[in-house]
Amino acid sequence: MCDTMVAVGNATKDGSVILAKNSDREPNEAHVLVHIPHQKHPPNSTVKCTYIEIPQVEETYEVFLAKPFWIWGCEMGVNEYGVAIGNEAVFTKEPYQKEGGLIGMDLIRLALERSQTAYQALRVIVELLERYGQGGNCGFEHPTFYHNSFILADPNEAWVLETAGKYWAAERVKDVRSISNGLTIGETWDEASPGLVEHAIEKGWCKSREDFHFARCYSDFLYTRLDGCVPRQCRSMDLLREQAANIDATTMMKFLRDHGPRAQTDPTWDPSRGWIMDTLCVHASFGPTRPSQSTGAMVAHLTKELPIIWATGTSATCTSVFKPLFLCGEDFPPLGKTPSGSYDPDSLWWQHERLHRQVLRDYAHRIAVYREDRDRLEKEFLSETAATLEAVLKQDPTVRARKLNELSHRCFEQADQATQAWIEKVAATPVKKPPSFLFSLSWRTFNRKAGLSV
Repeated sequence: MCDTMVAVGNATKDGSVILAKNSDREPNEAHVLVHIPHQKHPPNSTVKCTYIEIPQVEETYEVFLAKPFWIWGCEMGVNEYGVAIGNEAVFTKEPYQKEGGLIGMDLIRLALERSQTAYQALRVIVELLERYGQGGNCGFEHPTFYHNSFILADPNEAWVLETAGKYWAAERVKDVRSISNGLTIGETWDEASPGLVEHAIEKGWCKSREDFHFARCYSDFLYTRLDGCVPRQCRSMDLLREQAANIDATTMMKFLRDHGPRAQTDPTWDPSRGWIMDTLCVHASFGPTRPSQSTGAMVAHLTKELPIIWATGTSATCTSVFKPLFLCGEDFPPLGKTPSGSYDPDSLWWQHERLHRQVLRDYAHRIAVYREDRDRLEKEFLSETAATLEAVLKQDPTVRARKLNELSHRCFEQADQATQAWIEKVAATPVKKPPSFLFSLSWRTFNRKAGLSV
């Protein structure tokens, strides 16, 4: 379960487009940041996606991917042209293709590798969808099947694309927009698949075009309500509208850490409360209605000069630090070993889990131990990035790439050092108010499966 938000030029401080997303996956489903360079491929070559192999194109673009470690595609990403995409699982009345298709995460990566604009990425996805369908297990430990919605953005515009099987509808974003784990497009759209309305009428989901509403007709009633998508999407739209015309990267980071109105006024709030995933920063707990955790986060600041990627590379956005990354032909900073579903101290993602899972033992008191330090460090990264960009944008591309790469390396190294210090400070802070029994039981189970002692 995830949330994706976007603000286009008339809603941002600097006239850029900004896309933000939390990726919500199973608690031990480690997230990994991947850099893939611009490549040319031999004629008639193929590419193996998560489950199926399809023809490769002659040229693929440089991409940043944030993804579950075991999946070929990604939950969110950005390419060298400033195209950024995030997806959501949606549950519909259309049958799920259990095998032999492309999963939504594959569709994102393929679109990023093959597109120079958001609209071109949209066309890539719908053409692949119509040819191969969407199908295959998307769950790590627990088999999960769903359809997908997407926000696709570039420095000039953004689109929402929502699907149900091979049927789809798309709308161009006018100012701000968000999607969660439910269809949101209603009676109007800018583009749609052939037969979208006729199919709904044939199925008896509506009586006529006048009666047609995409989300109402195609949504699965039960799953769409149990996954908490309605309160999350309402919350994200409220936040976006409140800040419209003043949104910047910092604003989006704050939104991705949001735990709802109550958490803003109640200093004792902790994530063990509640039975559904109804906050933007999601914390897993007991039972089938809270199976997911925000395992990674990204804010893509899409300026016309250069896309600036802010990524955590770690889980629980409220406990993490956003660091800058750039697509300019250089390798990314060293991120440790590629993680798996088991604890590995040499992995960036699992290193941070020692901090995150210690915080969960007494959220209100332990997050307070380093929250101000985290915010101060992040503010330094933002300031240094702005100054560096101003200094290098007109320089030779090789020099610019080197200096931006050095900045990324420095920020990741500082964040790593800070995290190690915070782990010690948090672990030394006595537990004053432990979370609920069921929440604690859930996390003891997650930790045991991962081989992690906290």
